[in-house]
Amino acid sequence: MDSDLREMVQKWLSEEGIFAKLVADDQANFHFVIKFPDEHHSMDILQPKGKEDAIIIGCATTVSPSHLSKMRELTGKKRESFLMDFRMMLNMMPVDFQLNHPEQVLHGFLVTDQIFQDGLSKDRFISSIKWVFKAKLQGVWEIQKRFGTPKEEQEDLSSDISMYV
Repeated sequence: MDSDLREMVQKWLSEEGIFAKLVADDQANFHFVIKFPDEHHSMDILQPKGKEDAIIIGCATTVSPSHLSKMRELTGKKRESFLMDFRMMLNMMPVDFQLNHPEQVLHGFLVTDQIFQDGLSKDRFISSIKWVFKAKLQGVWEIQKRFGTPKEEQEDLSSDISMYV
């Protein structure tokens, strides 16, 4: 059954022109990297082992060194306030998220969505990809709004990384 699901998902990704590559992943039945909405942004589509009835769409983002530096300059109370605002902003979107914030400094964040096989359609799948990307973009914009756009990112705003690669 999961080979049929894998083939269907890969077909949809190819039809939309966003399929990039298949990734070897011992923790997944299949794991694809896609480029969405363009070649500058990577996202992951995978089916974790033990979850044969679901796929996960995800995008991990690393905070730039200059933003990290500016966050470290904040008082503990202001860091806490920024993180709470960031959580609340992401929580308003129909996605799941995890923040990596040692010492209350946001180093990165992961945005995901999960679709179970009984609800999987091409429309739901592509909509989920779009929501995950929009949530990631909203997070990047929130950081830039608060801490400015670093010079090294003004031309290339792709600060994302693969979840697992």
